[in-house]
Amino acid sequence: MPQVIRLAHSPDSDDAFMFYALAQGLIDTEGVTFMHELGDIQSLNERALKGELEVTAVSFHAYAYLSDLYLLLPHGASFGDGYGPMVISASPMPASDLRGLKIAVPGRMTSAFLALQLFLPEFEPIFMEFDQILPAVKAGRIQAGLIIHEGQVTYGREGLHLVVDLGAWWKEITGLPLPLGGNVIRRDLGPELIAKVSRLLHAGIEYSLSHRRPALEYAMAFGRGLSTEEADRFVGMYVNDWTRAYGQRGREAVRRLLADAFEAGLIPHRVVPEFSE
Repeated sequence: MPQVIRLAHSPDSDDAFMFYALAQGLIDTEGVTFMHELGDIQSLNERALKGELEVTAVSFHAYAYLSDLYLLLPHGASFGDGYGPMVISASPMPASDLRGLKIAVPGRMTSAFLALQLFLPEFEPIFMEFDQILPAVKAGRIQAGLIIHEGQVTYGREGLHLVVDLGAWWKEITGLPLPLGGNVIRRDLGPELIAKVSRLLHAGIEYSLSHRRPALEYAMAFGRGLSTEEADRFVGMYVNDWTRAYGQRGREAVRRLLADAFEAGLIPHRVVPEFSE
């Protein structure tokens, strides 16, 4: 019998690149029908908390609240290896001046927000849609903003200034990449279907990485104003060897982020990441 899997991810060029082969029917899905659903990462986090989706992208921050419902897939993750979400401002300022400020952030359960809380315990978060943060900072409606997605490669051309790169800070203090988002699969699908879906998703990632030019052309439609050069750079930042497989360091990075978050009182219980195999 055909099996229908709802596969949810963000409408971003890196996720579009990752799921290019599945979305375009370029690999044999062995009787599985993937129904692609798009949503911003905060919305996907909230849907995952309800167990609505069979497979979805989530923030590692959100995973701390849904690990009873979902397993992490052993591939498909986005890490910031020495780079990541950034706090930007309209005028140059040292990171020390952020203390106590109102800072626009892109969602309560995003990994970017979690990392900022670890970096800066004292600030007032102002929650905004991720694509409204950069314009709000540029217009002077808020002094600083935490940017994710394409804003990380476009803020400079808007005349804005980097205050701190949280991925660079995290690597400096831990020596590890900063875990941002991963793909999860619902536990109740059972081991046989979980293994099959995992194998197909991994094949799709490998196809995109092996057919970079057409996958990038497809992803450009999701690039929200990125030039070809910027899209290529952005996709390369977040779909790479870390996406193929976490490896020992990738898994340790997830454990470390969640452990530090628990020790800082930012998540309610200690979480040990569990992966499908």
